[in-house]
This record gives sequence, C-alpha cells and structure tokens, in this order.
Amino acid sequence: MKRARVIGTGSYLPEKILTNFDLEKMVDTNNEWIIARTGIEQRRIAADSENTSDLATKAAERALEMAGIGAEEIDLIVVGTITGDYPWPATACIVQNNLGAKNAYAYDVSAACSGFVYALSNATDFLEAGRGQKALVIGSEILSRVIDWSDRNTCVLFGDGAGAVVLDLQEGEAGVLSTHMHSDGSYLELLYQPGFSTRNLPTPEAIADPQNYTLKMQGNEVFKVAVRSLTEVSKEALAANKLSHKDVDLFIPHQANRRILEATAKRLKLTDEQCFINVNKYGNTSGATIPIAMDEAYRQGLLKEGSLVLMAAFGGGFTWGSVLLRW
Repeated sequence: MKRARVIGTGSYLPEKILTNFDLEKMVDTNNEWIIARTGIEQRRIAADSENTSDLATKAAERALEMAGIGAEEIDLIVVGTITGDYPWPATACIVQNNLGAKNAYAYDVSAACSGFVYALSNATDFLEAGRGQKALVIGSEILSRVIDWSDRNTCVLFGDGAGAVVLDLQEGEAGVLSTHMHSDGSYLELLYQPGFSTRNLPTPEAIADPQNYTLKMQGNEVFKVAVRSLTEVSKEALAANKLSHKDVDLFIPHQANRRILEATAKRLKLTDEQCFINVNKYGNTSGATIPIAMDEAYRQGLLKEGSLVLMAAFGGGFTWGSVLLRW
C-alpha cells in the first residue's frame, strides 16, 4: 500500500543563545532552579529582523535539500504555528512564496504544542486521499515575543525555532502507520494566550497592558494532564498497530519539560536509549520541538531505514496527539 514517507528533514535555530545565567540577570531565578524543574540550560531567541515565516523557510529549504527535490515539486504545505507572522493570511502562504513552491496549496494549523503532529496528520491524510504526491510539513514558532519576561515560571521555558519534513507518497511498509488526535477545550484557561481578536479588542488601554497578550500557564495542573495524555495517546498508537513499547526504536516527544518527558517515558516503560531529548539546548519551541528533534536524531544517525518512531505531543487547547511511523 502507499504511505506518506519522510524523505527529508531540516531545522533552523536562531543564532542568539539565552542561557540560564543570562536569565538570572533578568528575573528572580537561578540556573540550579531552572535545571531542577525543567532540565533546560539554554534556548534560542529570534533576531528582531526574523519572522516566523523566515525560520520556517530556512528549515524547509534544508528539508528540501536533504530530499533532493525542488520546491516546485511540493503539492501541499502545512505549517503548525501559534505565532504566525499575521493573524491572517496563513504563514504557510508566505513560506510558499518564499520557497517558490508555486504548485502547492498552503495553510496553517493552530494546535499549540501539538501543531506539528496535527499538521503531519493532516498532510498524511491529504496525500493518501490522492490530493498530492509530496508535502512539506513545518513547525515554526517565535514564542519569545509572547512571553512575560518578568514571570519566572514561564519565561524560563520557551524558545524560538523551526523544523520541517518532506513527505512523499510511496509504495511499501515505510511511512506513517497511524495518527491519533484529541482535544478538550474545558482546560483552556490552564494554558493560553489572550492576544487581540474579536473576543479581546485592541483598545488603547488593552494594548498598553502586556498582560493582555502574553502567555498564561498554570504549570502544575498542566503537568498532570500532560503526562497522562501523552502516555495514553502513545499507548493508543502502539495498540492500533499491534505493537508494544519494546518495538519502539526511538520515542520523540514534544520537548516541553524534562520532568514531563521522564515521567511519560517511565509510564511507557521506555529506556533512556529509546528516548530522544534535546529540551536542554532549545527549551520548549512549541510546535517546532518534534521536527527539530527529528532532524537532529536523523543527522546523528539515530534514525535508520526500518526504525520504528513514536511521536507524541501535548499543548494548549488542550490538544494532544501521536504519530507512529516506520522510517
């Protein structure tokens, strides 16, 4: 049967590095406190001249280069982001123009930290339904611009970056085996960004108050639901394919917080060797964490032909999902 197979990966991290020691000079925190609670040592911060579409474009170019194809061969572009260049049009349309992918239809997916998993599921469904041969799936975020840098509970967590994969519809056993998506809007107030919209109008008074557009999170409550949801949706993917944790070659979870990742891995009975973690270097880049990790893992030689890869993400909404694929 035909499956959507990953034939190229790419990522882009901004040059500026913000370490925990830098944060010590900005907010009431310290390196030991941050590492103990998050496992994060540093994160990347986009330059003032960089937009979310710029990060996405650079990651996409690297994925296309690895795949050995031109942008004109892409039929579909899906970008998972909550920090797009504009409320509309879609950042994916800007990326399409940047790449010269004139034959692609493009749109964004807004699912917070689950954005890439949702986007990958969308693209897989489109290709397997006959709506194209090749797709570009991207996760790209500039979270540093929606963070309250005086809130030590949130500002230490997030960073900027982008990752991308190229999918090609091919015959064989390799490719996306299944995807599993869930959401529960009753948890909205535990993790969200007010922003300005038809609900929150940009009045002069509202614009003057940064609390109206910075990220809000109740960390302890999010932690509990995240671990449970990541565990359940990962088990769901394995069960759907009649596989077990022992069959997994590499688990690539959303890089939210090392404590969340370790708790999830323990519940899934996965070894350290089965788990890929890079949250220490980049922090939480929301929808970009999984594709960045995929690119790093592949370039490090951890993903080989036939490898079984399990991905799982959890984000605001709440949204959560998993993807199981054969490399």
